Amino acid sequence: MHARTAAATTAALIGVGALVLPASAAPAHSPATATSAKSSEPVVVAHRGASAYAPENTLAAIDKARELGFTWVENDVQRTKDGKLVIMHDDSLARTTDVEQVFPGRSPWKVADFTAAEIAKLDAGSWFGAKFKGARVPTLEQYMNRVEHNRQKLVLEIKKPELYPGIERDTLRVLRKTGWLDRRHVKHKLVIQSFSANSVKAVRAQRPDIKTGFLGTPAVADLPAYAKFADQINSNHGTISADYVSAIHALRGPHGRPLEILTWTVDDAANARRAAGFGVNGIITNRPDVVREAVAD
Repeated sequence: MHARTAAATTAALIGVGALVLPASAAPAHSPATATSAKSSEPVVVAHRGASAYAPENTLAAIDKARELGFTWVENDVQRTKDGKLVIMHDDSLARTTDVEQVFPGRSPWKVADFTAAEIAKLDAGSWFGAKFKGARVPTLEQYMNRVEHNRQKLVLEIKKPELYPGIERDTLRVLRKTGWLDRRHVKHKLVIQSFSANSVKAVRAQRPDIKTGFLGTPAVADLPAYAKFADQINSNHGTISADYVSAIHALRGPHGRPLEILTWTVDDAANARRAAGFGVNGIITNRPDVVREAVAD
């Protein structure tokens, strides 16, 4: 996730389709079923898995989140040259894999310029630590199967959809194939979010039952417009205040539930307590154990 200005998000989203996003990880307070403006304790979402402790967006990262006791995880989805979906945050493979060594001369090593088979050859773990050597970039199908195996829930971010026309349809196809579009998963275990209002609109048009989220911090005056198509606004923690959270909670989304907010990316106790004090419904973090302890205190 990266911050967006309020002006940019406001302009992008007028006339855009609906989205709904649950909060996160505690069974006692499912973001999909929350009815009060504030919960006693925000749910915690492991950002790209427990990515402070394992290489981001890998199976090892979501396994680590499970080991730490977290139900909700978050990931990023992009599309390869041959139309496969893979779990990767950056649109370049360079930062988190050894692509420069395996495929020299193919700078800038964009995801969209490599086939899924080529990406499967890359080491996505060594950059993080020697014990993760050999970790691979998972496909979305592999990732969904592991999340299911771990009995986890997922906030899935469609990353840079402007680079991948039709990625929403492709994402839904994989979710259907892996059993994630039945009523149980859609209602309790899945959120699809994006910084792109158009992408959220595309998901909403094809599957209006899916909970979706808009990433950004719209101006307070524009929140009623967002509430027409969003059940949750997910904002950078540095851009929000208690008044802003209250303004979100005062509205209802298109599914009739109070508008909610997840905030990101909070990795220290002080900011976790600050966000919890604002009354946010959930906190997205690379260090879920740190946040859990802070908000419990």
